Amino acid sequence: MLRITAGKLANAMRGTVGVTSSRIAAVRCLHGTEESAEEFDKRYEKYFAREGIDGWEIRKGMNDLLGMDLVPSPKIIESGLRACRRVNDIALAIRWLEGCKDKCGDQKATLYPYLLEKITPTLKELGVPTIEELGYDKPELALKSVYDI
Repeated sequence: MLRITAGKLANAMRGTVGVTSSRIAAVRCLHGTEESAEEFDKRYEKYFAREGIDGWEIRKGMNDLLGMDLVPSPKIIESGLRACRRVNDIALAIRWLEGCKDKCGDQKATLYPYLLEKITPTLKELGVPTIEELGYDKPELALKSVYDI
């Protein structure tokens, strides 16, 4: 009841004050600065390379990246893997690889092999297995389809 009343009041205020969604969008566009892809990569590489970073901060950075509409570059992925290694969290490193694979979306057949090719030396250096080496790419307990029986 209160939510409905508050919604109606907000709509009435919007009409009297004259604030439209296009004005709100224009204000949001003016906020902040544009940053190039290189600057973006450097910012996250620097974030993961910080001295004294802990597991929570690594997870925060990874969740922020995976929440964006992009596939992280190999440099960022490597930086995240190195941060996981510094805190000795292999589970987080594998989750990071899974999240990056997921972000490839319908381009998994082309993007994910490219990413693996670029980050394989780092994976070998850090001793982190790939998802395929662990067998996590195939469901372990999946039931057979009833149509295949």
